[in-house]
This record gives sequence, C-alpha cells and structure tokens, in this order.
Amino acid sequence: MGDPRKQRRKYDTPRFPWRTDVLQEELNLLGQYGLRNKRELWRHKTMLSKFRGIARSLIGETRKERQKMEEPLLTRLKKLGIINETAAFDDILDSTIEDILERRLQTIAFRKGLAKSIYQARQLITHRHITIGNHLVTVPSYLVRREEEDQIAYAHQSPLANPSHPLRKTIAVAVTTEKETQLQEG
Repeated sequence: MGDPRKQRRKYDTPRFPWRTDVLQEELNLLGQYGLRNKRELWRHKTMLSKFRGIARSLIGETRKERQKMEEPLLTRLKKLGIINETAAFDDILDSTIEDILERRLQTIAFRKGLAKSIYQARQLITHRHITIGNHLVTVPSYLVRREEEDQIAYAHQSPLANPSHPLRKTIAVAVTTEKETQLQEG
C-alpha cells in the first residue's frame, strides 16, 4: 500500500520545460481557467494522455478485445462530458486539454453565473459556498459529470443562498455586462 504520508505524483512534467511556446501556452491556460499552479494543469494533461494512450493501444488490438475495452472507456468519457454523447472512438484521440478543463467545477460554476470571475468561483468553492445536489464539494478541480451539471448551486447554509445578498447582486450585474459585450462582439 505504501506510506500514506508520501503520496505518489499524479502528474508528469513537460519533456522540455523551458521552451517559450510551452511556457506561454501553460500560462495562458492558467489564467483562462483560474488554475492555482502548473501542477494542476499537468495533472489534467496526464489524465488526458492516459485516456489517449489507452485509445491508441486499442487501435492495434483485435476486434473482439477492442470492443470489450472500448465501451467502458467511451462511457466514462461521455459521463464526464469530455466527449459528446454522439462521439465515436476516434474522437478520444481528438480531445484536448481544454475539454477536460471545461469540466472542472470551478469553470462550470463561473460559466453558470455563480461567480463574477473564475478566481472568485475558486474561492467560493473552497469556502464551502457551492454544492452539487446535496453534497458540499470543496475541490475546485472536481470533474463534474453531465448529470451533476444541473445540480450545481449555492449551499443552503451559505449566506449566498439568499438572493438579496450584496455579492449576488454584483455577480448578476457582472454576468449581464459580460453577455452584452459578447453580443456586441459576435
């Protein structure tokens, strides 16, 4: 089992850590999705590479073995929302890191308008203001399944559950101005 105080790393670091294009891409993703550090990004990249590695290895298998392993992988990725419900097996190889980062609780809470910025969404999650159904989730990197997406709301014991809370009013104003700017641009 191993020593619980010495956990294994759940990520792989980049092969060429000092390439400017890699550094710039990572920095953009950190800012866009409100990640705390690059380890969070690397953990999700490692998860994606494992999914894609399994898909690549299944391509060389026989038809019977491929079918046996293909279904559980597809259903898992569809449940997580990383690929579409109508996606085929080849779409696993086309998935990107943004597909996984869009499924994080922090990102979905921001997109639903529960926070006025991606960083505030992270703060609300860690301060126990966001629930999924009846479960309080304090991990911003929690990957939200498709069926849980509609259940994301403010916690009942949170002061933010009151619609007249001053923070909720500022969030509503920020969301409406953001939608107006998107309509003007698009």
